[in-house]
Amino acid sequence: MTNQLSLNRDVSESGPRLILITLGIMAATLMQTLDSTIVNVALPTIQGNLGASQDEGAWVVTGYIISAVIVIPMTPWLQARFGRRQYYSVAIIGFTIASMLCGIATSIDQLIFYRVVQGLFGGGLVATGQASLRDTFPRHLLGASQAVFALGAIVGPSVGPTVGGWLTDNFSWNYVFFINLVPGIFAAFVILTMMRNPTDPKPIPIDGLGLALLAMGLGSLQYILDEGQRNDWFSDPLIRLFGATTALGLVAFVWWEIWGAKRPLVDLRAFKYRAIAAGSALGFAIGAVLFGATVILPQYVQGLLGFTATLSGELIFVRAFFIAALTPFIARVAGSGKIDTRILLVVGFSLIGVSQIWLGYITTSQNDFNSLLGPAIMAGIGLGLMFVPLSIAVLSAVPPEAVPKATAFQALSLQLGGSFSTAALITLLARRSAFHQTILAEAASPDNPALQLLQQHDPAGALHTMYQTILQQSSVMAYADCQFALGALTFILLPLVFVLPKRRKNTTAPAHIPVE
Repeated sequence: MTNQLSLNRDVSESGPRLILITLGIMAATLMQTLDSTIVNVALPTIQGNLGASQDEGAWVVTGYIISAVIVIPMTPWLQARFGRRQYYSVAIIGFTIASMLCGIATSIDQLIFYRVVQGLFGGGLVATGQASLRDTFPRHLLGASQAVFALGAIVGPSVGPTVGGWLTDNFSWNYVFFINLVPGIFAAFVILTMMRNPTDPKPIPIDGLGLALLAMGLGSLQYILDEGQRNDWFSDPLIRLFGATTALGLVAFVWWEIWGAKRPLVDLRAFKYRAIAAGSALGFAIGAVLFGATVILPQYVQGLLGFTATLSGELIFVRAFFIAALTPFIARVAGSGKIDTRILLVVGFSLIGVSQIWLGYITTSQNDFNSLLGPAIMAGIGLGLMFVPLSIAVLSAVPPEAVPKATAFQALSLQLGGSFSTAALITLLARRSAFHQTILAEAASPDNPALQLLQQHDPAGALHTMYQTILQQSSVMAYADCQFALGALTFILLPLVFVLPKRRKNTTAPAHIPVE
C-alpha cells in the first residue's frame, strides 16, 4: 500500500486555477448528465422528422446507455493506462464531436450509430469528473468538492427535460445535441491545459477477455431492461437469448477479474472497502428513485394532463431548483462531521418516499401545474439530502488510489438503478393500466346507471364516450399505482443506509485522508 500511495501526488489547486478547472469539470459533467434525459422529450419529434418508428426511436436512447454502461467500470483502468488528464480530455473532445454528428444526422440509422459513439466517450465523464474534483479541491474541502459535483450530477438529469422541451418547442430537435458544443470546447481546453495527473500513465496491458465478458454481460443486461417491456420480456426468444448471455457474461467476468486475470480490467477487489460496497448499493437506490421519477412524471403530465414539453420540464425543474439551493448547506453540514451522514440519508429517503406516495394520492386527470408543486418541492429537498452526504461518506473512507474505483462503481450503480427502476415502472404502468381497464369495463354493464344516463343524453356516442373514459381512468389509476410503488420502493431500500460505515467526528479514515 505504501508503494501505491507514494505514486499519488498532491494535485490540489487554489485560486483562479481551482475555479477554472472546477468550471471545466462542471461543464463536462453537465454535458453528460443533461444528455441522459434531454433527448427523451425530443424523441417524438425526431421520429417524425427522420421517418422512424417508435422502436427505432427508442434505440436513440438505448444505444447510448448500453455503450456508456460498458465504459463506466473501465474508467479507473483508462485513467491509469493513459493518464487522467489525457483520457478525460479525449473523452470530452470525442463526446463533443459525436454530439455534433448526432445533430447533423439525416437518418435514424446515422443518429443511432453516433449516439453509440457518444456513449462510448461519455460513459466515463461523470466518474472521472467526480474523482478529479475530489483531488483538485484541497482535502479539507471534500464537502465543497462533492457539493459542486452534485449540482451537475443530480441537477443535470432534472433540468434535461426542461432544456430539451424548450429547445424542441422553440428551435428544432437538432439543438439538443448542438447545445454541447460550447461547454465541450471550454471543458476540453481547460482540462487539457490546466489539469494535472495524480499519477503518471502506466503501460498496463488491456485485459481483452475481461473487456469482452464485460461488454457481453452489461450490454445484454441493458438491452433486456430497455427492450423487455416492448417485447413482452422473456416470452420473446431474443430476450431469452440476451438473458442467457447476461448471466454467462457477468458470472464469467466476475470469476475472471477476481481469480483469472493477472491485471484485471475492473478491480472488483475494491469492494473490500465497506464504503465502496455500501456506497454502490446506495447509489443503485438513489438512481432508482431519481431516474424512475424522471421517466414516469413527464409521461403522466404530457400524456394525460396535456402539458407541453416545456411545462413538463418546468415541473421537474422545480425539483432541481431545491436540490441546487440546498446542496451548499447540506455539504457544509455533512462535511463538518458534526452529524452522522446516515441521518441525512434517512431523512432524504423518507422525504422522497412520502413525496411519491403524496403524488399517488393526488393523481387525477384534472391536475394542474400548481397542484403538483408540493410533491416536487418535497422530492427536491429529499434528493438534496442524499447525494452529497453519500459522496462524502464514501470518499472520506477510502485511500487516494481507490477514489477512481469508488466513483466509477457509484456512477455505474446510479445508471443501473435508474435502468432497473425505469424498466420495472414502465412494465408496471402497462400491466396496471390493462388491469384497471378490465375492472372498469366489467363495471360498465348495460344496467349501469351512469351508462344508462349517458345513453339518454347521447344515444349515438354513449359507448364511445364510455370507452374513452375507461381508457383515461385506467391510465390515471395506473400512474397512481406507479407513484405508490416508487414510494414503497424508497422505504424498502432505506435500510441500506445503515450498511454505510459511520463517519465519526474528529476521526479519520486512513491517516492520509483527512476528514473535515
